[in-house]
Amino acid sequence: MTENSTAKSEQLFAEAVKKIPGGVNSPVRAFQHVGGTPRYIVKGKGARIWDVDGNEYVDFCGSWGPMILGHAHPDVLKAAHDAVDKGLSFGACVPDEVEMANLLTTMVPSMESVRLVTSGTEATMTAVRLARAFTNRSKIVKFEGCYHGHSDAFLIAAGSGLLTGGLPASAGITAGVAQDTLVVPFNDLDALKAVFEKNPDTIAAIIAEPVPGNMGVVLPDPGYLENLIELAHAYGALVIFDEVINGFRIGPTSYAELQHLVPDLTTLGKIIGGGLPIGAVGGRKAIMDQLAPMGPVYQAGTLSGNPVALAVGIATLKQLQNPELYVRLTQTTTRIASRINAAFERKGVPGHCASVGALFTIFFTAHPAPLRSLADVKTCDTQRFATFFQKMLAAGFYLPPAQFEAAFLSAAHTESDIENFLTAVENSIG
Repeated sequence: MTENSTAKSEQLFAEAVKKIPGGVNSPVRAFQHVGGTPRYIVKGKGARIWDVDGNEYVDFCGSWGPMILGHAHPDVLKAAHDAVDKGLSFGACVPDEVEMANLLTTMVPSMESVRLVTSGTEATMTAVRLARAFTNRSKIVKFEGCYHGHSDAFLIAAGSGLLTGGLPASAGITAGVAQDTLVVPFNDLDALKAVFEKNPDTIAAIIAEPVPGNMGVVLPDPGYLENLIELAHAYGALVIFDEVINGFRIGPTSYAELQHLVPDLTTLGKIIGGGLPIGAVGGRKAIMDQLAPMGPVYQAGTLSGNPVALAVGIATLKQLQNPELYVRLTQTTTRIASRINAAFERKGVPGHCASVGALFTIFFTAHPAPLRSLADVKTCDTQRFATFFQKMLAAGFYLPPAQFEAAFLSAAHTESDIENFLTAVENSIG
């Protein structure tokens, strides 16, 4: 891609900052961590997106995960158009709610019962409320670097000591909320044990991304998730796996199912809506039956089970019931990581590319691989990533605009897309 104009994006952003906080409706879109002006996207098709200035990019952001089939997949678009023709929202029960529930509970068997919501944040918030009600306990354990949406209980940073409650990581969160969230490093079983030993009767649940994606791709140590579940259950706490990113991105089910793990509750989002707003929480029926109107835990949403989102999500999930699709995606991301790691070594540039399923992250760090925790990830050279990002953008490749995020592969990426991408990476990391 040559030096194409960004004048229209710049003009739109200048207007946006006058009326929208920071000019964006989600912070990372502001390009704050990589510099320059955010691109205003007007069209997507397959693995490509186009901005308002007419610039074309091969997309490795994929709307932050949902677009596993690529943009504007014909079957998905047909489902959307057919649904829109019948109406946008009814605030009443619709047949597709039943089909989606049957699909999710079949594809993710540990979800014996499921409640549909409108976002991943709402799903994780509901899961924690359910866990607290079911156990009659107040505290939750989360891991440094794992993002579970922006509800108060999750925007907590580690306190001065790992055995104390966390500290608010955002203005507007009270100390009372923060003290009920215990924060430990990911992949540190001893720290997790210590938290339970200090709080043996007050922890309602552990919530975890089984494979963290919001600090970049960080793989769990062998046996870590099994030990996590065993430890939680030994103390009477529940396990919530947040698979808003992991779910249906690593295989045609949840990551837990692929690893033969059984959490008490699972949260989903992104892919199950095919690009439209959706979320889901599901798990053991005895826990899920605590939700109103069956039980005392209140949760409601005007747009929960929206017919258009359901139609698009069902069409997407039906396309994903093909194991060969995931074999190809995994083989491709493995090849991407291998080529990039070889390039780092050949050029003498400190870095490492981690991958799993259809996820990968290019880390600019001298820390030995694999990166196991947020502390490891924080060793990254964010300025070097910003320079790399801008070079890739100029070459026609759109990556997530932050070092601490995962990139997303889609079934629409062609062999030539991948080869051109790898050539651009090799030219840009030096």
